[in-house]
Amino acid sequence: MPQFIQERPGDAALIEPLLDECFGPDRFKKTAYKIRENIVPQPELSYVAVEEGRLLATIRYWPITIGGTTPALLLGPIAVSPKLQGRGIGVGLIRETLRVAQELGHRLIVLVGDPEYYGQFGFENAATLGFKLPGPLEERRFLVKECVPGALKGVTGMLAGVQLMPPPPGRVATQGETARLTEQLATFSPPADT
Repeated sequence: MPQFIQERPGDAALIEPLLDECFGPDRFKKTAYKIRENIVPQPELSYVAVEEGRLLATIRYWPITIGGTTPALLLGPIAVSPKLQGRGIGVGLIRETLRVAQELGHRLIVLVGDPEYYGQFGFENAATLGFKLPGPLEERRFLVKECVPGALKGVTGMLAGVQLMPPPPGRVATQGETARLTEQLATFSPPADT
C-alpha cells in the first residue's frame, strides 16, 4: 500500500523523469510552468507516494499571488506513474495535501486541469471569476478552490509566482578563507591600556 510522505531531498532526481514520462518535454512550454519559473515549491506541501522504496507519484504546490495582492497556491504538477494510474494514488495525494493546505491556513488554490476530475475536490472555473493567467490556456481548465468560505470574495486578477528573495550582495567566505583570516587576526595583539 502506498505511503504519502513529504518530498525528501533525494526524491528530486526521481521526480523529473516521472514528469517526463507523464507529460513529456513540451510541458515546459505550458503557461503553468511559466508561472513556476524562478520560484520554489512549498516544501510542506510537496508530497510523494512511495511503496517499498519506489517513487510512485508526486504533487507540488507553489506560492503565487492573484491580482498582485492576494496570496494563493498553484497546485501541480501531479503525476502518477502511468503503470499505476487509475488506482486512486492521485486522488489520495490530492486529498491529503488539500487537507494539509487547509490546516496550514491557505485560503485559495488554483490549478490548470480537467474540471471533470478536479470537480470532485471542490474546484470551480476561475476564468469566470475574473482570474487571468499570463499565457494561453483553455479557460474551462483554469480552476480554483476556496479553502476558507468567503476567500474568493473580491479576488480577481492576474496570477503571478512569488519570486525568490534576491541573494545578499557579495558572497559567503569559504571555510579555508575564514580560517586564514582568523589566523591573521590572532597574530594582532590587543592595544595596551594607557
